[in-house]
Amino acid sequence: MTQPEPANPLAPTKPESVAVPGVAVVGAGYWGRNLVRNFHQLRALEVICDADPDNLVALGGQYPGIRCCVAYSDVLNDARIRGVVIATPAITHAQMAREALLAGKDVFVEKPLSLTETEGSDLARLAREQGRILMVGHLLWYHPAMLKLKELVAAGELGKLRYIYSNRLNMGKLRREENVLWSFAPHDISIILGLTGEMPDSVMAQGGNYLHHHIADTTVSLLSFPGGVQAHIFVSWLHPFKEQKLVVVGDRQMAVFDDTAPWPEKLHLYSHSVQWTNQIPTAIKDAGHPVLLQPEEPMRMECQHFLECIATRHPPRTDGAEGLRVLTVLNACQRSMEHGRLERLRLEPESKPDCFIHPTAIVEERVEVGSGSKIWHFSHILGDTRIGKGVNIGQNVVIGPRVTVGDGCKIQNNVSVYEGVTLEEDVFCGPSMVFTNVLTPRANVSRKHAFSSTRVGRGCTIGANATIVCGIRLGQWSLIGAGSVVTRDVPDFAIMAGNPARRIGWMSRHGEKLPLPISGQGSALCPVTRERYLLEGERLRLLPEEE
Repeated sequence: MTQPEPANPLAPTKPESVAVPGVAVVGAGYWGRNLVRNFHQLRALEVICDADPDNLVALGGQYPGIRCCVAYSDVLNDARIRGVVIATPAITHAQMAREALLAGKDVFVEKPLSLTETEGSDLARLAREQGRILMVGHLLWYHPAMLKLKELVAAGELGKLRYIYSNRLNMGKLRREENVLWSFAPHDISIILGLTGEMPDSVMAQGGNYLHHHIADTTVSLLSFPGGVQAHIFVSWLHPFKEQKLVVVGDRQMAVFDDTAPWPEKLHLYSHSVQWTNQIPTAIKDAGHPVLLQPEEPMRMECQHFLECIATRHPPRTDGAEGLRVLTVLNACQRSMEHGRLERLRLEPESKPDCFIHPTAIVEERVEVGSGSKIWHFSHILGDTRIGKGVNIGQNVVIGPRVTVGDGCKIQNNVSVYEGVTLEEDVFCGPSMVFTNVLTPRANVSRKHAFSSTRVGRGCTIGANATIVCGIRLGQWSLIGAGSVVTRDVPDFAIMAGNPARRIGWMSRHGEKLPLPISGQGSALCPVTRERYLLEGERLRLLPEEE
């Protein structure tokens, strides 16, 4: 039997879900070569740019047909290049990214985004003004295990987070252009900020300089968060063995991510508990169980994400604002290490009349935010969106584009309100509930032309983890039970539960269950307001006082 020829690892493979734009990789050293390989496999690589001619000769032989150049200006002046990937030394990132943005290119810059917050803020602002994609190479947010862990935390599977620690240890690769904090820790800071949904209010860091008087080879950083979580990060390139481990401890479960383990063992959950007997605690240990993951190369997923952002113009998962948050923490740790003191971070709200916008939130241009509204940690309000008065938007919420949120709405953590959804006044959206805007989504098929509108009536309450299928209306003052899946219109005042959701009763606008049949005839008083409601078949209405 003839054996098939082995696959060529350099053979390009076309991504199924995006139209492939042309990309130039600038900087083809130790890390840049991995980016070259992945963009070549994704059929996106047009140019390799590097300051070392000998390196370019070697890469030209490895990737025949790919143009190589020494001058960065050749990349900026090439109209075929839509995306510039910068993998040069960190000190060059800000200037090279700025030049690429001004040249009309979308930019993927390896971490860190820049060396100062001023530079990072300027880059994020410039990208917005130029309408360009700015993505930062925080690789772990493209790791299947990290995405699954984020999902578990958001769903409350770990309970309330208590503390997090991260170890990133190895023997080499030793650097002289940056210390180990700036080389290793950005990945861990990025993940910890994303899991907690907060910026720390203080940091404390210590380092050891063993190979060079002014370059730390090992650092330990402690991050303290307003919500009570504490996290520590231990990084070193002077360690006897490689370890890349993240431990997240909640009051329900604990999660362990070990990136050096094989795929079936990379992410484990432990349901340890503590039993108190006569005021004496006893640890009840759980054997733990692995979390099923789909193996994917994180860098390939990261590169493909950049291509998708170029093609769709959607903001990257790790955009300039996320890069700036990580940069702010890095600099605070560096100052703490240099001065031997606790560094406090000033988290002032963005200056906007009569409303509060947390510094980690992103509010794009052409967004109206009503007086008295609050937008909390890591939320993102996209363009052409109107937020009414007195609205409270929790952590990690995405709204828009082109969405209207009525006065007095409350949107809890981890909710996305997509284009096509309208929330009338006083709507409550529980944690992690889901709106859809396409009936038959496919990752490889654009359905933007098929968005269906969903209208949520005044005073409606949607419970945690409920799903609202698009193209329907939720009646005024209705209540959708936690975890329900709503697939059809909901009458005013109805109580819905189940999958698919069905009507199980009726509720007053004050939130009191009414003693009425599911359908038929009858009337009832709200026990609090004494308002009278009349049931007529499948419809309940509030009677005016004169009736």
